[in-house]
Order: sequence, then structure tokens, then C-alpha cells
Amino acid sequence: GNDGDNSNHSWNCGAEGPADDPAVNALRRRQKRNFLSTLFLSLGVPMLCGGDEYGRTQQGNNNAYCQDNEISWFKWERTKEEVTQMEFTARLIAFRRHHPIFRRPKFFYGRKVRGADVKDIMWLNPGGQEMNDDEWNTSYVRTLGVLVCGDSHDVLDWHGTPVHDDTFLMLLNASHQQVDFTLPNHAATRWEVLLDTTQESGFLEVPSEHSAGEKLPLPERCFVLLRRMS
Repeated sequence: GNDGDNSNHSWNCGAEGPADDPAVNALRRRQKRNFLSTLFLSLGVPMLCGGDEYGRTQQGNNNAYCQDNEISWFKWERTKEEVTQMEFTARLIAFRRHHPIFRRPKFFYGRKVRGADVKDIMWLNPGGQEMNDDEWNTSYVRTLGVLVCGDSHDVLDWHGTPVHDDTFLMLLNASHQQVDFTLPNHAATRWEVLLDTTQESGFLEVPSEHSAGEKLPLPERCFVLLRRMS
């Protein structure tokens, strides 16, 4: 039989193998942060392979079981960039543990939350409006937003008390160019950016604040997480 799988869903960011181009390496690190962010801010149990936390690649080998060499060995000495990614991964894990909306035991249903005008989850286009069927079926669409409401009443804790959390907006731009995204909700709503994968550290030490209706520039191939402040 075949050793491994030929269907690698991957992209080399413009260069094959190890690269000397700083732009290529920076984009590769950003893509790692993108993948980690979407993993840990999704429902279900995050499945992380040992070494992913610092960027272990196995040099593209998807079946390294028989590779008793540097392809499969753990690298215990870390570069500065690998340490930064490990710290980012640890902060993502801590953030997920702190916010129950990302650990719901139930699926989102896309229906209105009781006593509120918003749904438990909404999928938004770059104009800040809920996506329609035509947009879902448009092949060239590479940018969307996910609004998850923390005021849901359908999840209870062990004492039968509804579990509440903040409301978050996740913006994903898989396009090769910048896209301006209009922040949703009524005019009085304020948002703060907590995470931006264009930054090497991922999380912002000082969150930046923005108003609903404001157009937030999303650079190419990035993930941005915002929390609703009001």
C-alpha cells in the first residue's frame, strides 16, 4: 500500500522547503497562528498534535511513523519564534478555558436568543450584514465574520443557572488582499480587538477600541477576535 497520503491540503506560502525570504517566513508563522486560533475558538475538543504548539512541521511528511530522524524527533531547543508561538498557544488555551462560549456542550442554532434581538450565532459579510444564500454559494468569497452571543439561556451550569459570557466577533480573511470589514450592531456598540494574527504575539497587550459601523481593515490572510464592550 501507499506510505502516507498524497492529498496534502497545504500551501508553501510562495517558496518550497526552508526559505530565506523574511516575508515568506512571516506569512508561514501567521498561518500557524490562524490555524491555532480557529482550532481553539471552535466548539468541540481541540485536537493538537505534539509539537504543533511551537510549529513542528515534520518537513511536510504526513506519515513520519518510520522516520527515526530529525523529521519526527522533538526539538527541545527552541528558536525565539518558536518560543513566541508556544506562548501564543498557551494564551489561546487559557482564553478558551476562561470563556465558556467557546466550550458550549451544545451546537449553536442560528436562532434568536430569548429576550434579545440577536441570534446565538450569526455569519456576516464584510458589510456587517448577515450572509444570505447567494453569498454562501459564491465561490470567490474569502472573508466572513462570526458573531457569537454570550447572552444565551440554553446552556446551564451544574446548579441550573444559565451560563453567560461576553459577546465575540471573529473576523476571517483568507483573501490575498486587504478587506475592509464593517463592524456590526447599533451605533452605540463599542468593540475591542483582543487578538490579531498579523501581530507576532497574536494577543494585543493593549486592546484597540472601535465603534459599530466603523470599517476595520483586515490585512491579507488574517484572523481577528473582538469583544463587545457595550
